[in-house]
Amino acid sequence: MLILGLNAFHADAAACLVSDGKLIAAAEEERFRRIKHWAGFPSEAIKWCLQEAGASLGDISHLAVNQDSSANNWRRAEFLLRQRPSMAMVIDRLSTRKKRASAAQLLEEIYPGQHFKGQTHAVEHHLAHLSSAFHVSPFEQAVAISVDGFGDFASAAWGIGRGVEIDINDRIYFPHSLGIFYQAMTQFLGFAHYGDEYKVMGLAPYGQPRYVDRVRDMLVLKDKGRFALNLKYFRHHKEYVPYQWENGSPVFGDLFAEELEALLGPRRKPDDPLMQRHRDLARSTQALYEEAFFHLIAAAQNESGITDLVLAGGCANNSVANGKVRRQTPFKRVYVHAAPGDAGGAIGAAFAVWHEQGGARHFVMDHAYWGPAFGDATCAALLQSKQAELDAAGCTVARLVDEEALCRRTAEAVAVGKVVGWFQGRMEWGPRALGNRSIVCDPRRGDMKQILNAKIKRRESFRPFAPSVLAEYVGAWFEEDDAVPFMMQVFQIREEKRAQLPAVTHVDGSGRLQSVNRDTNPRYAKLIDAFHEITGVPIVLNTSFNENEPVVCRPEEALDCFLRTQMDVLVIGEHFVERTHAVSAALVT
Repeated sequence: MLILGLNAFHADAAACLVSDGKLIAAAEEERFRRIKHWAGFPSEAIKWCLQEAGASLGDISHLAVNQDSSANNWRRAEFLLRQRPSMAMVIDRLSTRKKRASAAQLLEEIYPGQHFKGQTHAVEHHLAHLSSAFHVSPFEQAVAISVDGFGDFASAAWGIGRGVEIDINDRIYFPHSLGIFYQAMTQFLGFAHYGDEYKVMGLAPYGQPRYVDRVRDMLVLKDKGRFALNLKYFRHHKEYVPYQWENGSPVFGDLFAEELEALLGPRRKPDDPLMQRHRDLARSTQALYEEAFFHLIAAAQNESGITDLVLAGGCANNSVANGKVRRQTPFKRVYVHAAPGDAGGAIGAAFAVWHEQGGARHFVMDHAYWGPAFGDATCAALLQSKQAELDAAGCTVARLVDEEALCRRTAEAVAVGKVVGWFQGRMEWGPRALGNRSIVCDPRRGDMKQILNAKIKRRESFRPFAPSVLAEYVGAWFEEDDAVPFMMQVFQIREEKRAQLPAVTHVDGSGRLQSVNRDTNPRYAKLIDAFHEITGVPIVLNTSFNENEPVVCRPEEALDCFLRTQMDVLVIGEHFVERTHAVSAALVT
C-alpha cells in the first residue's frame, strides 16, 4: 500500500511516501524551488518521492492531505455569528479551502496521461500533527500535544496516544492561539519574514523579562491547561490580514492591532537597530510563551499520569522550551520529530490514513535522512564539468575513497579553523541540517561566529550556532543526558565545559544540540570521532549548508554555494575540494 502524504497550499509545502506503514521518502518543496518556506502545491517534491519509489501515479493507493475543510464547522459557524468578521476575510478563507480540495486533480495535471485511481483523505490538521509525532515515536503510550498558529479552525489539540489510536481530549479554537501570539510579537520586534520566530528565541537570552507583566496582558491562562488571547491587541479575528500562500514564499500582514503600541511602545522597524528594550521584549515574549506552554503540558500530564510526551505543530520548533520539559515537569522522555511544523503534517496525514486502514505500527523515525541522495559518479562529473571555475578559484580536488582518510582529513581542516561544507548521503527532512547538508567548524574558537558570518551566513550576531555531539558523550558535556537526534531541544552545557566550546555556547550557557548516532549517520560520526582524536572534544559546530536560501539539495547547489562564498573546503561525497589560499587566516588576524 503506497500512501502519498501532502502539506499543500500552506507554508512549508511538502510531500512524503509511506509504503506498507514505513516512510520511504520525504522532502519539502522549498529545497527544489529554492524559495524559503515555499507555499503552494508541492509538485516537485511529489515527483521526487514517486521517482525514489519507482512508482507511477496509478500505483498510489491513498492520497492524504493534512487539512479537512469540514472539521470544526460548528465552531466556524458560531464564530461568524458572534464576531461578524470582514467579508474580505471570509471570501479569502473560502478560496483557500477550495484550492486545497483540488489536490487529486492537480496530481493528474503534473502527470499528463496518468490517472490517480486511489482514495483521497482529508485529515484534520491537528490530528495530522499528532500522528506525525506519536505514530513515528518510540513510545507505545504518550501524551500527544500539537500547538501552532491555526489549522482547520483550531490552534492546539492534545490527548493520549496508545498503540495505533490517538484520542484527542481537548482543543483550542480560533481566534485564540499561542502561535499567533508569538508571531505577532515577532512582527512587532521587526522580524518581518515568515518563520522568523526563531530570531526572537535567539535574541531572548540577551534580555531581561522586564516587560513580562505588560506582555501578560496579551495572553490569559485558564483552567485545565487552556489559554486565550486578549483580542484587543490583535487583528486576525476581525480584519482581513493579507497573506500569500500560493507559489512563493509566504507573506503575512500585521497580526497585531495598534493597541499593542500603546501597551509596549513603538514597534521596531526591520532596519532599526536592536536596542536593549527589544532584547527585553524578546525575553518577556519567550517567558510568557513558556508560561502558557508549561501550563498546558502540566495539565495534560496531571490528567493522564503518563510520563512520555510527544510534541508537534509549529510551536514545537521552540527548542528552548522543549529542552526544559524534563526539568520542569514529571515527563521523563520527550520526542520531537524532525519536522514538527506544517511540513511534518504530510507524514502525519499519511500515517493517520495507514492506521485508519488497519495498518500496524512498526516504524520509528530515529533519523531525518529521507531526501534525495547523489552518487559519487554524479559528484565527480559535476566537479569535472566545473574544472575551469575551480581552477579560477584556486581550488584543488582530491578523491579519498577510504572513508577513514576522508573523515580524518576533514577533521584536520576543521581543527585548524577552516570552514567546511559537508555534502553527504540523503538530504535531511525538516528545517535542521543534521550532518548531511551541513557546514562544519571548530566549536573551540571564540571567533568562529565572526568568521562564519563574514564568510557565508551574514546573519544577526545574536543567533547561535549548534553543537553536533556524539551520542555517548551527551551526558559528559551537557547537564542532561538524552537523545536529541533532530536538534529540537536546547540543553545547558556543563559549566566546566563552556570555556572549551565558545562558538556553540549561547550567552545563557545553553546549546541547541544534535546527538549523533553511529547507526543512523556513520560517516558524520566518523568525522566527529576524528575531530575528537585530534582535539579531545567530541563535538563540532554544525550549521546549515546555505547562504540566505533553503538548505542545499543537489550537488550543483552545494558547489555554487562553496564557490560564491569564502568557504575553505567542500567535502562532496568522496571528493575533498580545497581553496589553496588561506581565507581564514586573514580573517583571524
